[in-house]
Amino acid sequence: MATQTVTHAGATTQVEPFLERALEWTKAHKRATGWVVTALVVGAVLFVWTVSSNRRSETIAGRQLQGARYAYENQNLPLAASELARIVENYSGTNAAAEGRLLLAQVRLLQGQPQQAVEVLRDFAPSAGAAFRAQAYGLLGAAYENLGRPQEAAEAYETGAGRARLAFLKAQMLSDAGRAWAVAGDTAKAILVYRQIVKELPKEGAVTEAKVRLGELTKGTL
Repeated sequence: MATQTVTHAGATTQVEPFLERALEWTKAHKRATGWVVTALVVGAVLFVWTVSSNRRSETIAGRQLQGARYAYENQNLPLAASELARIVENYSGTNAAAEGRLLLAQVRLLQGQPQQAVEVLRDFAPSAGAAFRAQAYGLLGAAYENLGRPQEAAEAYETGAGRARLAFLKAQMLSDAGRAWAVAGDTAKAILVYRQIVKELPKEGAVTEAKVRLGELTKGTL
């Protein structure tokens, strides 16, 4: 018990000089202290403003995205493309802009503009959030296929399959990759992809086609 009292007293003795020195330093450096306090206050205000601004941007972008979707669903592709391009440019970093970029790529493909779809997705796909990355690579693969670039399409499909959260989507992207590899003349890679579907995703619908393609590519030897 006595030892605890001595320890407590010693700790108090050590703390008091520290507090005194801190107070003395603050009094002697009032200007520096003021700048520190000001910086902290400004930082807090900026943080709150940024959070509030991001929320407003997300809300506004979400509303505009609804309008663009309406134009898309009503087959007004030029209007949809215009609206989506503006959302992507003005609200970069929001979820609405990410969704808008995917929809814009779809619109470009429907308009027969695969190169524009590639430009929309090429830089976006690698940095897209987890919720959008697989779809971005899938659309990028489709755009490359439409451009007659099957190897790049296959690579995009395989990357997308690796990012897919749902088994059916992974199976479909692997199937697309197999098709693209076959068109590119790389039979070995096509066989590997189809075998992956059969082995890892036997319950998915794409497995039937995978077995058929394997039979064709291996002459029935699998």
